[in-house]
Amino acid sequence: MIRLDKVHKKYGEQNVLDGISLDIKTGSITTIIGKSGGGKSVLIRQMIGLEKPDSGAIYIEEKNIVKMKPPELNKVRRRFGVLFQDGALFDSLSVEENVAFPVREHMKLSQRALAEKVEEKLAEVGMSQHKHKFPGQLSGGMRKRVGLARALALEPDIVFFDEPTSGLDPITQGLIYRLIAETHMQRLSTYVLVSHDIQGALRISDEVMMLFNGKISAKASPEEILSSTDPVIKQFITGSASGPIPIE
Repeated sequence: MIRLDKVHKKYGEQNVLDGISLDIKTGSITTIIGKSGGGKSVLIRQMIGLEKPDSGAIYIEEKNIVKMKPPELNKVRRRFGVLFQDGALFDSLSVEENVAFPVREHMKLSQRALAEKVEEKLAEVGMSQHKHKFPGQLSGGMRKRVGLARALALEPDIVFFDEPTSGLDPITQGLIYRLIAETHMQRLSTYVLVSHDIQGALRISDEVMMLFNGKISAKASPEEILSSTDPVIKQFITGSASGPIPIE
């Protein structure tokens, strides 16, 4: 579904992505792990097409989005759903209006059909009873759940999750991961997560990739990641202060 070929991205003198090449399988849940500030969010912005790499190619089903002009790229991006770190909700819109926004923009539905779709998506994430509230009235976990409902509103082929559990308590983290797994089972979409929450990500992922020093240093199943003797992976999983990953 997604393939990156030798993708480079620098900001000034900082080489954030250093020749990234990877493949993400159709219908899978793939998680890219790595330390905070290590380039995971930059990587996902390249895949979504929010930024262009300095060099390299990014293929969505063999179409290189790097070479696309804005109108063509926008057509491809309509196949994407995105859950950003903070939910990225519109504070001036209610919960139901936030979920309805992309549907109203991209689909020609009657008011009744629109309301039914919004209700369906909110029910999937257990937020129907809060549909008249505004983002400022919601907890962090509730905002993430509404963001997930909005990300799924257009029935996307690919859903991207940028640190979906950051800032949440362990119980709410577990709820978000359970919702991600449950919604994935209900559709054939490809899910791509970036996270530094290794334990939660391993529970739901088909494949895990480790981003370190701008490169994919490992690509394996969750079981293989857990049993790995690679010093980078071992240090990241155990949270040790000693090892090749510097403490900043």
